[in-house]
Amino acid sequence: MNYEEEFYENVAADLDQFVDVVTEALRNAVVRHGLCQWIYAAQDAPEWSGDDRIDRAMVADICAVCPVAAECLEHELRTAGYATDGVWGLLDTEDRRRVFLSWTDRRDGGQP
Repeated sequence: MNYEEEFYENVAADLDQFVDVVTEALRNAVVRHGLCQWIYAAQDAPEWSGDDRIDRAMVADICAVCPVAAECLEHELRTAGYATDGVWGLLDTEDRRRVFLSWTDRRDGGQP
């Protein structure tokens, strides 16, 4: 396993803590405690470029200290799956899709 594969597998493994948490509870946690939600409520959201790398850099500081970044990522993987788009839980579309593959393997009979 190379470094990238190990990274994605570790992110997926970290999400195992939410396997028994209902999706609605994850959504509620993100809505109530997600730093990005507070920024939108204050009408201080950044203007998105549409380029994952640029947008990821803009939100890196926010996601890095968000108390529900992991819950956000788990919710996005459950609700959007591989079709996920944008920056969620500090991962851009490509990274999240690769995590999704490891996450799915773990949930579909892998080692949780």
